[in-house]
Amino acid sequence: MKRLLIAAAVLLATPALAGQPVMLRADPVDSDGIITLSDLFDGAGAAGKTPVAAKPGASAVLDAAAVQGIARRAGLEWANAEGFRRIVVRAAASGPGLASTTVAARGNVEVLTYARSLSAGEIVQPQDLVWGKAAAAPADAPNDAEAIIGLAAKRPLRAGAAVSARDVSAPQVIKSGDLITVTYEDGGISLVLQGKAMSAASLGDTLAVQNVTSKKVIQAVASGPGQAVVGPAADQLKALPRTQYALR
Repeated sequence: MKRLLIAAAVLLATPALAGQPVMLRADPVDSDGIITLSDLFDGAGAAGKTPVAAKPGASAVLDAAAVQGIARRAGLEWANAEGFRRIVVRAAASGPGLASTTVAARGNVEVLTYARSLSAGEIVQPQDLVWGKAAAAPADAPNDAEAIIGLAAKRPLRAGAAVSARDVSAPQVIKSGDLITVTYEDGGISLVLQGKAMSAASLGDTLAVQNVTSKKVIQAVASGPGQAVVGPAADQLKALPRTQYALR
């Protein structure tokens, strides 16, 4: 009995093993077609060699919860404090943008296609794009999903259609003259005011806002339809790639 009590005391006194905390890289890239934990996280150490997924195209979209589980099993702890649902990984050799060709590629080519039909004005999310084979690619076909994610459909788009740059444009979440809500949060302090937008703005854009009470004009960052932020939240939003806006 004494031995059992001692063993129990040792177990209770031993802290639970915690994973090594890691941070998601701001712009994850892969260079060999196999995405590993070191491609996704800073400070992954020896666990960084753990494979996560294959990347057959110029970019890949990963489920954040699945990645979190793989990291945990490898001894890493990613808190995902930002609440990301998807992670976009692009090829190290090719940055975001449009294909450099000025004529449509022909043959059995790999192109981005729409995974579902989109209505005009809908914002393209990572899960809305898939790589597929086609006989021809549009002249302005993107070579990376990141060039399209976060943009808004200019017209109805059909599932299975090849993606073209002319399909989309920057989504406008605030119009000039709109009455919007501006929020400041820092260290447990939260302040909200109503303001008048002095210009139109897309998600992540900086715009001038006039306080409807004091008439003072301040600079804020558009964070959603009729919403803007100032302070630390504005700095964080400006630091994110457009892709990450769509993932929040």
